[in-house]
Amino acid sequence: MFGAKKPIALEDAASLLNTRRLPARLHSSEVAGVLGFQEHDIPVLVIARLLIPLGKPAPNAPKYFALVDVLAAGQDREWLAQATRVLTKYWRDKNSRKRSADGEGVDPGKT
Repeated sequence: MFGAKKPIALEDAASLLNTRRLPARLHSSEVAGVLGFQEHDIPVLVIARLLIPLGKPAPNAPKYFALVDVLAAGQDREWLAQATRVLTKYWRDKNSRKRSADGEGVDPGKT
């Protein structure tokens, strides 16, 4: 499929991190590997403005990030703590919405 994102495999992430010189522009899957997040977490961090893509990509376009920004973020304890809080809240809220939608229309008092 043309233009489809392929998830970065663990060995691909290790290969990327073991290169002599990382590329100056990283794809979102590479950013996830460098920072230790899951690939599906990167769009959440972009929406929260914790990661800023290069240029002004369309919402459905591939996002690329500057290596210098990614490395700086990865070495900033406060940034990592904030990113972790944002992701924890996002997934907690999403799971809560899913649970409430699953139980919608069901009276818990009747079995």
